[in-house]
Amino acid sequence: MAFAGTVEFVAHEVTKSNMEAMRPYTGRTEPPVNVFAATNGHGLPTRTFSDRLSIGTGSDQVDLYHFGRAHTGGDAWVVFPALRTLHAGDAFLGKRVPFLDAENGGSGVAIPDTLQRAHDEIRNVDTIITGHSTQMAWSDLNEWAAFNRDFLAMVRQGREAGRSVEEIANAWTIPSQYADYDAPNMESVRRNIQVIVDELEN
Repeated sequence: MAFAGTVEFVAHEVTKSNMEAMRPYTGRTEPPVNVFAATNGHGLPTRTFSDRLSIGTGSDQVDLYHFGRAHTGGDAWVVFPALRTLHAGDAFLGKRVPFLDAENGGSGVAIPDTLQRAHDEIRNVDTIITGHSTQMAWSDLNEWAAFNRDFLAMVRQGREAGRSVEEIANAWTIPSQYADYDAPNMESVRRNIQVIVDELEN
């Protein structure tokens, strides 16, 4: 069994709904196997939270936060206060173009503000565990919020100028202030631009 029956599985309420639905993630067409339906819900969260939840005490305390839509609609920010460490998961992949899973609530319009709220409202953290990269410093989260804000502004400007998603993607390069970011996967760039355009115009 992946999860013993005695384990309390805590997640954001939107994440539980996403797991129950098991929609294909953005960019994938075939639906995944709904393992939870096949096992009568085994492995689904047994406890959920909305905005904030603390579990444990003392050096074992864990603080959970939700600041809005980012990679999905249910990204949890997990803080270990005694270690001054945050696990951001895929809400902060690393210094690269994000993965916006719009099919499960992700948002290219909301992500800059969500990231900024996390940076501004979480306190006493020095180290960030990212979703798919190395550990980062607290200031890196502030920078990544700015990166996503600049990306959103670039898409808005492109559409206002009458350019297509493909034209916007082909013209985009990583701005010089983010020169140390990973080289972009252009399919991810196009997909994220499409996600943002769909949000802005539909």
